[in-house]
Amino acid sequence: MNEMFGQKQKADDFLQLHHAPKILILPNAWDVASAKIFELEGFKAIGTTSAGIAAMLGYADGQRMSLTENVEIVRRIVGNSTLPVSADIEAGYATSIEGVVDAARAVLDVGVVGVNLEDSTGDPSTPLFDTILQQEKIKAIRELSNSKGIHLVINARTDAYMINNGSPQGLREAIDRGNAYQENGADCIFVPDVGNLDKKTISILIKEIDAPINIIAGATTPPILELQDMGVSRVSVGPRPMRALLSLLRKIAKELMTKGTYRLMMDSSISYSEVNQWFT
Repeated sequence: MNEMFGQKQKADDFLQLHHAPKILILPNAWDVASAKIFELEGFKAIGTTSAGIAAMLGYADGQRMSLTENVEIVRRIVGNSTLPVSADIEAGYATSIEGVVDAARAVLDVGVVGVNLEDSTGDPSTPLFDTILQQEKIKAIRELSNSKGIHLVINARTDAYMINNGSPQGLREAIDRGNAYQENGADCIFVPDVGNLDKKTISILIKEIDAPINIIAGATTPPILELQDMGVSRVSVGPRPMRALLSLLRKIAKELMTKGTYRLMMDSSISYSEVNQWFT
């Protein structure tokens, strides 16, 4: 009972963060250690990155890892953090409404308080799920969470803008889908970009979608305070921190192989005792 109450409270807190005056910065973890760093640095909540978890497990992105494998990592992250955790369940590892609900149930059962659900099919000939079908998936997830007495925060991702290479048509479809998803239970709408989600486009999304907007941070993204002033509710980072760490590891490996020295490794190292203390 206490555990369920704790999850319900975290879910309520997480939902409130999407409506607070201060923008929600949601870092995306791919394992327990990365989640722990985000918690220790003062973030209010943690998301997971399916691409990051997949790479860690030896898979390419795009639902190539199994739901079971994803949930196991999510379970470990939740179990080692005091923060609200939102799980990236990709497209739900299923095409049917029932299958997607099963994916949402699996992460709910390990203590998450939010999910990221995308509408990409992975099929180039039909790249997006039908809008009505996606609405029904979101509605069914909302009914599931209501039945458990937990307001699971649904971050509904639409790839319409990205798939259409940032075209006006893609933007219009992203707006229409965002509003359709919100009407069926989504709490936040996520429109990932192809590198051209500029301030003008972000402002249009905020104005025309009747829900909090999630932006993913990248090279051309305005700074956090500018996004906050514009009305963005949530900023995530996806697998980009994971790839940045891999880039550092590559540099360490190159230094070791080419120079036989250890400067980068030692200059960038967290101490053995500090890491151990995270888990004792």
